[in-house]
Amino acid sequence: AQPPPTAIPLSIGIMILSLSSAVARAAMKFPGAPRARTYAIDFMTDHRGWFVIFFVLPLSLAFDILFAARAWCIRTFFSAPELHDKRVEKICGDIHRWRERGDGTKLCTARGGWQSISPGYRSYKKHSTQIACNLYDILSWSEKEMTVRVEPLVNMGQLSHFLIPKGYTLPVLPEMDDLTVGGLYMGVGIETNCHKYGLFNDNIISAEVILASGEVITCDAKGPHKDLFRALPWSYGTLGFLASVTIKIIPCKKYVCIKYMPCSSQAEGVKIFTQFSEDSQSADSADFVEALSYSKEEMVVMPAWFCDDADVAKRFPNATRNTLSWWFKPWFYKHAGGMLHDLCGARTEIVPLRDYYHRHTRSIFWELEQIIPIGNHPLFRLFLGWAVPPKVSFLKLTQTEAIRKMYEEQHVIQDMLVPLSEMGKSLDVFEDEYSLYPLWICPYRAYDYSSGDGKDGHRFFLHRPRADRTDEATGKKYEMYIDLGAYGIPKAVLEKKPFDAAARGRAVESYVMSVRGFQMLYADSYLTRDEFYEMFDHTHYTDMKTVYDPKEAFPVVFEKVCKKAQAYWEKQPQNKEKKHL
Repeated sequence: AQPPPTAIPLSIGIMILSLSSAVARAAMKFPGAPRARTYAIDFMTDHRGWFVIFFVLPLSLAFDILFAARAWCIRTFFSAPELHDKRVEKICGDIHRWRERGDGTKLCTARGGWQSISPGYRSYKKHSTQIACNLYDILSWSEKEMTVRVEPLVNMGQLSHFLIPKGYTLPVLPEMDDLTVGGLYMGVGIETNCHKYGLFNDNIISAEVILASGEVITCDAKGPHKDLFRALPWSYGTLGFLASVTIKIIPCKKYVCIKYMPCSSQAEGVKIFTQFSEDSQSADSADFVEALSYSKEEMVVMPAWFCDDADVAKRFPNATRNTLSWWFKPWFYKHAGGMLHDLCGARTEIVPLRDYYHRHTRSIFWELEQIIPIGNHPLFRLFLGWAVPPKVSFLKLTQTEAIRKMYEEQHVIQDMLVPLSEMGKSLDVFEDEYSLYPLWICPYRAYDYSSGDGKDGHRFFLHRPRADRTDEATGKKYEMYIDLGAYGIPKAVLEKKPFDAAARGRAVESYVMSVRGFQMLYADSYLTRDEFYEMFDHTHYTDMKTVYDPKEAFPVVFEKVCKKAQAYWEKQPQNKEKKHL
């Protein structure tokens, strides 16, 4: 059968990468090639910044152009819904062939580990049958029903470009252009307006899922497969392949007004942050709440509001305008951090909505500074600021073994979800164990999914919260939590002191469990199986595995995300007969 026209540009991109790899392998047969390879690896390791500037940035730009051309091609010439059905049919065919082969392997997607935003490499893919799920398209949207239907590999950049010009947005549109709908739904997605809307998965209307049997089902909160629908968030693709989702949309305005509130003590920062986070239902409540902690005592709290030109004139007449996305502008966290010491106090800025959503994208929060130390220099921004950021997937693809080891042993990427009431103590624990700044902080509603009459239990992967608040519009009960994000190199490493990443990580995980918290599983987890089953409620998930994956075609969540499980996968013999379907 001919490939769908929309898959052709993607196939060309993959073919170019494969051809480059084949040429490199062939070149290794020439005399002196091994020595050249050694020099190249040394350069990629010792001069990482220059390698990224001259090789990874151009490759990232080429890939972005390729996908932009592909999206235009789809919109102009092809019917996305019709092509969607054909792509799903092909995936089902691949699953049926795997079943007929009966080789004992588990199923996973063929998406390379280097293509994900997750910092780690998942070993289970080496030992599984990989199914190609090339589902990258926005399928439809309805202004009447206030929904948008998309395939799982649609990313936040695509959605913000598609929806905002129409006057709509997702209730929760997480930072970073390359984050995908599938990862945010079956994993976790959070943003600075989650104090109003919950997590990304709380705003999904329905999901189309391909089971290990090859059957395609659609599930939602009230239909015959409502139990599966509840089990999909945090399942990490272990119940089936996601084919499409329908997501709520909400009206939006052209701009966001950010109020920067520098705080000179942790107590002051926690107090102000808590005030704006808990006030999520009044007429003047902030639409977004974010804080960046720059040291144990210094923090900038940033409530923000949707606004248009009329709002600016009426409510924010003294606000300055700032187009954050201009290539020559300072990175956002540098811009906000500079307000701690300029003695100007609180102030407001009007920024375009998409600029706000992707304010940390150019600098990959603050990770890019460690890769390209000159990245925020005014001259670099002026001449090359338009080219950043490099794609995280290509940064992973070009890591040498030495860089990979450094990230594993001397680098931290963690997001921990803890009750808002534990914010001060949690900041102290992060200071003691990581001493890494900035820290990213945002609030979210942890919903209680049990019914008020007691007939329907919570049935969710996250334990039932101590819901002490009620949404006035929906009647849903919730408890306010926060996300603490630590990304970068700890102080001990910078000072050339001993740093045990596993021991520090386990200490933080232990604390988080003690306060009824959770760990985002895109990052490395050092939990044992028993600890993992204690942190997360597997009761409903296990029931759904029995119903929808009785022959264990997919691994369980622990086997996909935890370090202890990764060690298990590394010891398994690789299936030489395994096919990439």
